[in-house]
Amino acid sequence: MSSGREPMTTDDTAEEPRQPREPAERPDRPEEPRTPESSPDARRKKAEGERRETVPAAEPAEDLGEESGEGPGDGPEDRAEPEAAQEVQEPSSGRQRLVKGLWPPRLTRAQLIVALLLFGLGLGLAIQVRSTNDNNNVLRGARQEDLVRILDELDNRSQRLRDEKQRLETQRTELENSSDRAEEARKQTAQKEQQLGVLAGTVAAEGPGITMKIDASKGTVESDMLLDAVQELRAAGAEAIQIGKVRVVASTYFTDVGGAVEIDGRKVTLPYVIKVIGKPEDLEPALNIPGGVVQSLEKEQATVSIERSKKIVVDALRSAKRPDYARSSSR
Repeated sequence: MSSGREPMTTDDTAEEPRQPREPAERPDRPEEPRTPESSPDARRKKAEGERRETVPAAEPAEDLGEESGEGPGDGPEDRAEPEAAQEVQEPSSGRQRLVKGLWPPRLTRAQLIVALLLFGLGLGLAIQVRSTNDNNNVLRGARQEDLVRILDELDNRSQRLRDEKQRLETQRTELENSSDRAEEARKQTAQKEQQLGVLAGTVAAEGPGITMKIDASKGTVESDMLLDAVQELRAAGAEAIQIGKVRVVASTYFTDVGGAVEIDGRKVTLPYVIKVIGKPEDLEPALNIPGGVVQSLEKEQATVSIERSKKIVVDALRSAKRPDYARSSSR
């Protein structure tokens, strides 16, 4: 009897045993290999580490404060006092270093020599400036007429020097151009003898000049004042000078003896009369300059009078004295 079922047939090839079905691969999430880091414990530890890294920035500052030993009151204001003390000490330490660097001084020999030379130069300049200022002060206080007189005196001295130069040049020309040089030399020698005799006081002289009279009945006139007058007259161009009866020459000396004045050992009495041969326009201003001879005598309560004249006679003579040691070097 047959049924609707197909007959079961046996085949040599039996059905293979069923194997477990593999899960289908998901294209969107590939399967990652299992590692220790992908385990749940590892992921938990990683999450805890991330939470610790996100701690606010204020917490390390508090830890730093705890480690440095600062208390709750140790803030910027509390630290200001040590910093201020340190700033106060810094200038003191810098000053000490500066003092140590400058003292004791370390000078070389060359530097010391240069310093001494500069000191000497500065001292000399200071003295020169002070001397110039003193001279300027004397002239600054002078009147205009006195200044004009001083300038005239300087001009006259310059003119005298130019005249003397011209005279010497003329003599030289005459000696060079003279046909009889020997005769010309004798004539000039005689003239020179007369000139030297006037200067030496062995020959009388006459010419224009001044007469200066000094009366000291109320005051005192000493020898140094007369010497100053003689020196001023010589500087102004005096060619012959006589005081009283004494001829003044290069070797004349003045002394004070018992309240009186002696010239070359000869006593002169008041009033002192000084005869001078020279250019009156030069001699009188030289005595009247500010701070000069006349003012110095008037400070000593002496009376001074000066008179110009076209003819002054100087007749006091001195004997010619042969020198004991000096000899002429010309041959």
